[in-house]
Amino acid sequence: MQNYKMWIGGQWVGAESGETFTCINPATEEEFASIPLGGKADVDKAVAAARQAFPVWSRKTQAERSRIVNQIAVLLREQAKEFEKIDTLEHGTPCRFTPWFTFMSANFFEYAAQVSRGMSGDVIPSRPDILTYLQREPIGVCALIIPWNAPLMMVAMKLGAALAVGNTCIVKPPSIDSLTVLKLGGILEKLELPPGTVNIITGPGGLVGDALSNHPRVDKISFTGSCETGKSIMSCASGSVKRVSLELGGKSPFIVFEDADVDGAVDGAILAAFSNTGMVCASPGRYYVHESIHEEFVKKFLAAAKNLVVGNPQDPRTQMGPVVSAEHRNKVERYIRIGTEEGATLLLGGKRPTEPPLNKGYFVMPTVFTNVTQNMTIARDEIFGPVACIMKFSSNDDVLALANDNLFGLTASVWTRDTAKAIQYANELHAGFVWINEHLVIGEDLAWGGYRESGFGKEGSIHGIYEFTHLKTIYVDLAKGCKKPWHTW
Repeated sequence: MQNYKMWIGGQWVGAESGETFTCINPATEEEFASIPLGGKADVDKAVAAARQAFPVWSRKTQAERSRIVNQIAVLLREQAKEFEKIDTLEHGTPCRFTPWFTFMSANFFEYAAQVSRGMSGDVIPSRPDILTYLQREPIGVCALIIPWNAPLMMVAMKLGAALAVGNTCIVKPPSIDSLTVLKLGGILEKLELPPGTVNIITGPGGLVGDALSNHPRVDKISFTGSCETGKSIMSCASGSVKRVSLELGGKSPFIVFEDADVDGAVDGAILAAFSNTGMVCASPGRYYVHESIHEEFVKKFLAAAKNLVVGNPQDPRTQMGPVVSAEHRNKVERYIRIGTEEGATLLLGGKRPTEPPLNKGYFVMPTVFTNVTQNMTIARDEIFGPVACIMKFSSNDDVLALANDNLFGLTASVWTRDTAKAIQYANELHAGFVWINEHLVIGEDLAWGGYRESGFGKEGSIHGIYEFTHLKTIYVDLAKGCKKPWHTW
């Protein structure tokens, strides 16, 4: 079993408590690594190191910071195969898909490095004897709390943006998926970063996450994860009124109109439902299919779902691996039971596989429900697993109200050959990201973030970089002390 350490103040260290926890391969249930169990004392050390590094890192020129952040992307691409092996081993990501996660992670670092060099302030037109301008400044010490469904890509989205504009960071990787982030620490070790610029603390959210959220010397929290945890972080952060950005859950509507390309919609639906074993916040939680094509859509969706290859993530033929943990498998299975109890029709899946090699590991087979109604639990809660809930609609006017009838507002998609109609409905959907005839396409230059209980703030694009800056107004008197007409006293 390999033993890992945390990265604090430019050093690899164990937890102050000396305690550790183990990593489990979700495809085999075998323990294969030991990780430090960090806590409040480790958070205090990391915050102190980040505060000490902040004036050094933030005062470097933008060109210097961009060069170093870009080097992360270069080294990440050079070591891509090593990251991909870890992702398959620790998360169960099929090896045929891991190169995409590494590719996107490098792109986020590269984008932040490039775009931050073009950031500039604005001069506000005023009087000839007055100069007023806006400038962006780093916030300070930023805590980046990373989810377990795509940890390397999620840390790249946050860390690249935060570092490029001069912040120092404490990264809290997910306790059940820490190794790709710790591997990234090995890259950071090779760079010209002042000690403490980036710190990585492993451990459960109840210890490390809470300590970061409550810490008075942490200036910003950037969190991706569950809605419940996001609300807790907001509450903790309120004590010191620190900046918070949250990317939380979703229950995304996938609307297929009567004039849609059914084959194209099914292809998009299958990809969106079962990619990363359904553990994607933007995965369609609800498929609304027009009654005139509902039967055709379901038939083709079922056929495609049955043909998915579920199995060993290290096998290049595998299209879907396990869910991340036994606890999460139990959660997904509970929702499947609730769906049947509430009257939905289970057409596929729903049973734990018993034949080797799937009898070991946390596998949930592709699952399809029809006859789902709007108020069923599986139509309202985020399941975060390979479960498709297909619903029928008859009125184009009604489907918009149905799609917007949810507490979440992360993403949505509209499928139709009528571009004008698609744009009209996209404008009316309450979601932060809407695709037309597509679902789940993302990019480093596209702003990502939701409405309502899906959170607030953006990641990706220039707007994601702005999230890690303060906007300051500077007012300069050029009149050399002359009496101003507005000074009437």
